Amino acid sequence: MSTETVDASSDPAIEVTPDAAEEALSLLEGEDLDTEKAGLRLFVQQGGCAGLSYGMRFDTEPEDDDLVVEHHGLRVFVDPASRNYIGGSRLDYEHGLQAAGFEVENPNVVSECGCGESFRT
Repeated sequence: MSTETVDASSDPAIEVTPDAAEEALSLLEGEDLDTEKAGLRLFVQQGGCAGLSYGMRFDTEPEDDDLVVEHHGLRVFVDPASRNYIGGSRLDYEHGLQAAGFEVENPNVVSECGCGESFRT
């Protein structure tokens, strides 16, 4: 398989808000990674009281079978298994007095744990 790069405006796989892209790019540049090749990996993993949880990390380049979506200058890498769980999701960055951080708004979620850290589809 080969990496699939899609135009963010034509594929609803995942949306990234300008705030999330700006924050991720700022963090990515702080890691001294090549922003032309590197990107944010968004994935789903087993864990949490509801069964699944989100994970994020920076990768130097996509894997061969990744979906690569570009939003506001940020490349987002999603593996095929995770795409099944997060297709149609929106990644945002919340600025708040008590908490700040990335938030995934996922239309596929049918229930979440009380703390909002894990989910079930």
